[in-house]
Amino acid sequence: MQKRKLRIGIVVGEVSGDTLGAELIRTFKAQGIDAEFEGIGGPQMIAEGFNSLYAMDILSVMGIVEVLKDIKTLFAVRDGLLQRWQQQTIDVFIGIDAPDFNLRVSQKIKQKQLPIKTVQYVSPSVWAWRQKRVIGIRKNIDLVMCLFPFEKNFYQSHHVPAIFVGHPLAKKLPLLDHVDKARQDLGLDQDQQYIALLPGSRSSEVQRLAPLVFSAAAMLKQRGYTGVFLVPAINDQRKIQIQQILATFPSPLQHSVKILDNTFTDAKIGRQVMAASDVVALASGTATLEAMLLHRPMVTFYKLNPLTYWLVKTMIKIPYVSLPNIIAGKKVIAELVQQEATPESLTREIQHLMNHEQAQIQKMQHLSMHKQLISGETEDPVHAILTLIDMS
Repeated sequence: MQKRKLRIGIVVGEVSGDTLGAELIRTFKAQGIDAEFEGIGGPQMIAEGFNSLYAMDILSVMGIVEVLKDIKTLFAVRDGLLQRWQQQTIDVFIGIDAPDFNLRVSQKIKQKQLPIKTVQYVSPSVWAWRQKRVIGIRKNIDLVMCLFPFEKNFYQSHHVPAIFVGHPLAKKLPLLDHVDKARQDLGLDQDQQYIALLPGSRSSEVQRLAPLVFSAAAMLKQRGYTGVFLVPAINDQRKIQIQQILATFPSPLQHSVKILDNTFTDAKIGRQVMAASDVVALASGTATLEAMLLHRPMVTFYKLNPLTYWLVKTMIKIPYVSLPNIIAGKKVIAELVQQEATPESLTREIQHLMNHEQAQIQKMQHLSMHKQLISGETEDPVHAILTLIDMS
């Protein structure tokens, strides 16, 4: 039985982590746990009463080479968090995704021998690449909370405490088609054809990938596509950035692109745009899981700094980069990575999915994997955290 208010530190680095963090806070509240939460969070967590000590965008850096120019800032943020938690101790630190930052915070907590339990919520892809990281995880993390069952099996084989909590969206999203309702919610024409273009939520991603998706969209227009391209903007800064990039393309394309603002309290504009579309073209990342759970035909793409890509490629242990393919254990969706991510190849894959038969095949595969994710035995994350800090 709980005897005092808990102090819980949480750090997230992007929208998907903010969504998971907000859901975790709501779960604590629903179970009547008296707790306060602080660290780094986004608007969804802040709406739940979270005290964000730094802006979430400060961690929105991708890639090995790209991080180097911001390394001093990242170290200052890490040290600032640790200094505060030494002075005003927390019971547990929960790093949600953002493993390059969060695992270092946990490492420092252990090195300083602070009386703080460490949890990593969302496993880093150690089963896919840089597998030696599991040694550091075993040393510095008290509990890993996994979204997928195969991750728990991997950690157990390496003697790391882990539980399978499942992905909240897998249970939240229904197994039926979402298209009509999503179009109604967004005020879209039910009879129009829509292609969703998602170049990422981070500034660096949008700068690197928006020209690719708009070039492919221009090609589709040239080949007779008469529908509308939907692009979600997670905030005002991303909207301005997307508009500036789009302005460099011919006006016929500009008139065919509809940029949608995020007016939802839970930052789900990307999800709504995907749900409303006939085909989705999106940057590789956690959004591919959302597209899968929405049963949308999709193609994924990604480009990194060439040196970052070379370094990553030498460490990858699995043949796929997208979650749907990793979960299926086979190629379910097309992955256009680095030199393969060209306007021509992206256009070709989108046209392939505009074929009704091909789209239906992918939809059925996504539905099957959705059912698989909600059929497993999941554990309660709040109970696991309370047990870890001996307050259950």
